[in-house]
Parts: sequence; C-alpha cells; structure tokens
Amino acid sequence: MTPRRLVQRFLPDHRTIRDHKALKCFGKLLHDPALWHLNRHSVAKAYFVGLVCAFIPIPFQMVLAAAVAIMIRSNLPISVALVWLTNPLTMPPLFYMAYKVGAWMMGLPEQDFLFEPSLDWVTQSMSTVWEPFLLGCAVLGVGSGALGYVGIQLLWRWMVVRRWRGRGHRDLDSRQP
Repeated sequence: MTPRRLVQRFLPDHRTIRDHKALKCFGKLLHDPALWHLNRHSVAKAYFVGLVCAFIPIPFQMVLAAAVAIMIRSNLPISVALVWLTNPLTMPPLFYMAYKVGAWMMGLPEQDFLFEPSLDWVTQSMSTVWEPFLLGCAVLGVGSGALGYVGIQLLWRWMVVRRWRGRGHRDLDSRQP
C-alpha cells in the first residue's frame, strides 16, 4: 500500500471539511488544491502545523491550524485533525507535562496543587504557573511538530523506497523464462 493510500483511508472527504461550520470563515481560500494534496511535503508540513497548534492553550485551535495550513499550503485535513491530540481527555496530562517541562527548563521548583474544575482555580493557578506552562507548551509543541515533520519525511521516503525495491524484484521475476 502506498503512503498516499494509507493516509487517504483515514481522511474525511474534502467537501466535509470545506463545509465545516468553524472553517466557513476561510471562504474561497479552502478551494486551493494544494490544501488537499497528499504528498510527502504537504503531509509533513501538516504534521508540524497540527502538532504545534495542539500545544497552544487557546480555544478554537482548529481554526488556528486551518489558518496556518492555508498560509503555508500544507494538507488542511491533517493539520486540523492533529489538533485533536489535545482533547478534553488528553489535555490535563499533556498540559501538566508542559508545565513540568517549563518549570524544569526555568529551574523552578514544581508547585503542588490540587485540581478543581472552576474558573477561580484556573485564574489563581495560572497567575503563578503561567510562565513555565507557556514555555513548556512552546517547547513541546515545536519539539513534537519537528519530530512529526522529520518522522513523516523519513517514513514516507522509506515506504516509497521499499515499494520501488519490491517493484524491481517483480519486474525481474516476470522476465524469467
């Protein structure tokens, strides 16, 4: 199976994404064919965009990922889909890990806190941990995006080379008397 077909198997139809209510604000920009191409460079850029945007702690990360994907002409569906790495279930552990990474990088001791699902708790906690938290988000976002970019480039190349080598053996076998 080619890398393109493997990726296509999991992607929704481009019309579904183009008609998504959150992405309507981009209008005709969504008609650019480059946003829907499945090639090594477009998919690798999409992994970078999606993973970086996933670690940006703001609402509507999908819209941000779509805007960046449109700007750099990466695969839009993959960019938007990867943002869901941070969903309501994974966000607390990933953002806690971001805080720990930021605190470690800044040389700050980790603060103990008990989570409370309230706006009061968020505003009080963020007033003391926002710097290491944002640093950790930036480091994890750019780091995971870079790893995703390089990983897709290498994996795609490896799959193509493997396929080409297999094709060569089939051609030789078919010429045998």
